[in-house]
Amino acid sequence: MLKGSIDSIETFGLVDGPGIRTVVFLNGCKLRCKYCHNPEMWLKREENYSSLEILNKVLRSKPYFKNNGGVTFSGGEPLLQIDFLIETCKMLKNKEIHIAIDTAGVGLGDYKELLQNVDLVILDVKHINPKGYYDITRHKTMDEVHEFIRQMNESNKDVWVRQVVVPGIHDNYEYMNDLAIYIKEKIKNVKKIEFLPFHRLGREKYIGMGIPYPYDDKDDMNKEKCNELYDYFIKKYTSLN
Repeated sequence: MLKGSIDSIETFGLVDGPGIRTVVFLNGCKLRCKYCHNPEMWLKREENYSSLEILNKVLRSKPYFKNNGGVTFSGGEPLLQIDFLIETCKMLKNKEIHIAIDTAGVGLGDYKELLQNVDLVILDVKHINPKGYYDITRHKTMDEVHEFIRQMNESNKDVWVRQVVVPGIHDNYEYMNDLAIYIKEKIKNVKKIEFLPFHRLGREKYIGMGIPYPYDDKDDMNKEKCNELYDYFIKKYTSLN
């Protein structure tokens, strides 16, 4: 029985996939996104939960899942603990639990078996070109995320796409046009696209950890402007063949 490094487990999650969900936050991430609100999960710590312990915790919440709830693996980056994740997902599937993974697509490289055992991929898009991607994530290449997208497309799984909208970076119509084309051309089986307005709620964590907060000069993204951009984006996206 494998063990994983888990930061926390949230029950009754309502924003990390369809329905009521148990959300398992795994430690470890290759990216250092400037708007990350979970810097405490960047490093993988001790392995503190077995697959069976995760299964039993999820099963206790199963009565609340109804027809469309389930479990979501988030982080951090769940793809960095893939063997543990595969074992856990297989056990959950045997109990007919709906499984989602919330990922930036930067893991260990071979995702075929994992994708066979999940129902939904929630893909976090950081930026659509290498320069912007590096500026946000400090990761030198987009090759890894594009390889994940290739394998995800081959798996034929349902996909939700998420885009954090940061003032001065994503909040313009040129980016909206390019994002619509990027998603339409590169990502299959998209069932939902969400915009998440940037906020500074994670700032206190950085201060507490002695880490400079990268976006100290930015205000929270205006929600009305974010909604306007989303409406524009959807019109552009749906107009593409």
